[in-house]
Amino acid sequence: MQINDPCFTSFNAEINTFSLPQLFTFPFYYQPHPLCLLASQELQQLLEQVDAKEYDFNDNGKMIGVLLVETKAGDIGYLSAFSGKVTKHFASINFVPDVDDSINEDFFKVEQRAINKLNDQVRQLEKNPEIGKLEDIIFQLNTQANQEISQCQKQASVQKKSRKAQRAEAEKTLSKEAFEALKLTLAKESVSDKNELKYLKLAWQEKLDSAQQSLNMLLVEIKSIKDQRSQMSSALQQRLFAQYQFLNIEQETKSLTDIFVETAFHQRYGVPPAGAGDCAAPKLLQYAFKEKMKPLAMAEFWWGKSPKSEVRQHKNFYTACIGKCQPILTHMLTGMEVDENPMLKASSKNKVIDIIYQDNDMAVIDKPSELLSVPGKEITDSVYSRMKLLFPYATGPLIVHRLDMSTSGLMVIALTKKAHKKLQQQFIKRYVEKRYVALLSGYPEQMNANNEGVIDLPLAGDFDDRPRQMVCFDTGKVAETRWQKVAVELKGQQTLTRVYLFPKTGRTHQLRVHCAHQLGFNTPIVGDDLYGKSAERLHLHAEKLKLSHPRTNELMEFIAPAKF
Repeated sequence: MQINDPCFTSFNAEINTFSLPQLFTFPFYYQPHPLCLLASQELQQLLEQVDAKEYDFNDNGKMIGVLLVETKAGDIGYLSAFSGKVTKHFASINFVPDVDDSINEDFFKVEQRAINKLNDQVRQLEKNPEIGKLEDIIFQLNTQANQEISQCQKQASVQKKSRKAQRAEAEKTLSKEAFEALKLTLAKESVSDKNELKYLKLAWQEKLDSAQQSLNMLLVEIKSIKDQRSQMSSALQQRLFAQYQFLNIEQETKSLTDIFVETAFHQRYGVPPAGAGDCAAPKLLQYAFKEKMKPLAMAEFWWGKSPKSEVRQHKNFYTACIGKCQPILTHMLTGMEVDENPMLKASSKNKVIDIIYQDNDMAVIDKPSELLSVPGKEITDSVYSRMKLLFPYATGPLIVHRLDMSTSGLMVIALTKKAHKKLQQQFIKRYVEKRYVALLSGYPEQMNANNEGVIDLPLAGDFDDRPRQMVCFDTGKVAETRWQKVAVELKGQQTLTRVYLFPKTGRTHQLRVHCAHQLGFNTPIVGDDLYGKSAERLHLHAEKLKLSHPRTNELMEFIAPAKF
């Protein structure tokens, strides 16, 4: 049946053999439904044509989403969207429109023209040559003043030393009356030098104040226009935020401001995050709700060139972002039956911790993957909780260092407060030798010429998408990893690379990001559900530790081979 909707896309392939999803996708952690995979494949074929003819997504890179929907007539198809403002329309792909189309409304155009007019006035006033002349004069006056004042201070210092020497000599040679008279004369000279410096500073300050006053008279109009522009921009921004009205399946609306008002970002900055509401997921759901379509499942993938900071690989699927999308989607998914958040399920129930070494001071364990090091907000099962049961008489915090939940391998447990302090100091001062083994989902090009090297990429938390980390050369913390190629392996038709990783620093997700980022290996670790593709587990294992015993100082080495 032909659907009369410009954004609805029917499947090219036969879908009768597919089962429809029972629950809607949990957008922050999911495996794409087979029909979403099929929709993505069909959309990607069209995108290849778009890149060649209409718009080069490859150069810019976009997060693109598909939403599996059922129409009122019972037809199954999908909607498509990309994150960012829709500034043009495409003949070959019917992307859904923005949630807010104020950019095309009269009030926005009128306000924007007024703001642009103020921008023109500011630029014109700033071109006044008198401003540059006065700035040069002030600079020259400051330079001359500093030179003269400095010279006067040096001269006063020399004269002060001379008077001190005269007093010392006169005290030995002059009579008491003559010495007192000399002291009076020298005191007057000292006051005279201080007054000379004082009046010199005042004279130069008067000249500078006069020049600055002349400059301020030219700048006051510019400042007034800038203040007016700022007020108009802020008012327009608030009006635009109010224009973003998000629906849910029950046709309840909520504005962008109302959605974010309780968030930490809004409480800190007074506004929602930039770009909130323009991501693919909210746009897809908004269109479906407006057109009375039933959302069944969704998926988002990256298309094109990877951004500089985040790890985004061409055609890989990614979850919705936490910072911008979670508050919006929480409202939009109200009233829908959604998959449970798998991160709230303890997948570690049947996982066993192996004790590698134990004495009265410490223990060394082999942590299984998918077990937390310490209790989380929702899941209490962890290395810490199990160690509390295993060593009920232990003192101190027990946990000396941590491994990511998905990472397996060696961890040191302190059984006394004294042992904890000494062991922790070894980690803080980087005396502990650590070796991880990882299996990469490909063969990094940089290994063609080298079997070892160093990845040095500073890391910072992705504020909009925690817990993901990103590479940031401006605010990131130093993160350094030495690597060594172990072997190239074949698994079916796939080439895998086994590597040793020696982290010098211990940043969150350091090894995972250094492997996946385009400036690192550009090859994610097998099973990395944040920076690559999911598998039965993350193939990253802390297999070797070398440290000093906290009581005897004996150098000890522990090895637990990876089980992959």
